[in-house]
Amino acid sequence: MTDRPVALVTGASSGIGSAIARSLAPTHDLLLGGRDETSLSVLAAELPGAQAWPFDLTNTASADLGALSRLDVLVHSAGVAHLGPLAEATDADWRTTFEVNVFAVASLTQLLLPQLRAARGQVVLINSGAGLRANPGWGVYAASKFALRAYADALRADEPSLRVTSVFPGRTDTPMQHEVRRQEGGSYDATQYLDPASVGRAVASAVLATPDAHITELVVRPQPR
Repeated sequence: MTDRPVALVTGASSGIGSAIARSLAPTHDLLLGGRDETSLSVLAAELPGAQAWPFDLTNTASADLGALSRLDVLVHSAGVAHLGPLAEATDADWRTTFEVNVFAVASLTQLLLPQLRAARGQVVLINSGAGLRANPGWGVYAASKFALRAYADALRADEPSLRVTSVFPGRTDTPMQHEVRRQEGGSYDATQYLDPASVGRAVASAVLATPDAHITELVVRPQPR
């Protein structure tokens, strides 16, 4: 690592997370968080100042947080989506979704607050259009994203020295979107979805905003091509 600001990006092995890492690479040293050590290492090799930081998001004890002396930006990009009507949702669906989308976010942020406070840093939470509106079949996922939105609002109020940004992307061309469309039973047309790089650039715009500007929310919608 150098004297540049340091950003930790979770879910960096693919999709929006890796796109965010690429957008921040010109200005930040990067810790690429996630479980897929091979994919993280491949991405780290592409980005100067980046290193793979594999750990299980639901088990923060597996992350070597003691070795992290500086942190300027924490980006929460990892997430899961279980779709289907609420009448068919299992306890496991609810627990798994909230464990990854909410509880892990809260736990990791709390553990890293000392470093973030010292840097007067920023927390970026990748939410979803489902965090603004709940649609049929999306109840479990939407509930977790509404909770994540509330968490961001509360963190912003509790920690006035930090900038806290919620990002609400629409459907994005990612491996997760492939899985969503499989669950929905629909065809996959990437031209109808956001390019992950567009979300990455939006996040970078919030992170690189001048110190007087606190971008609290960003909504990014796909423009069909």
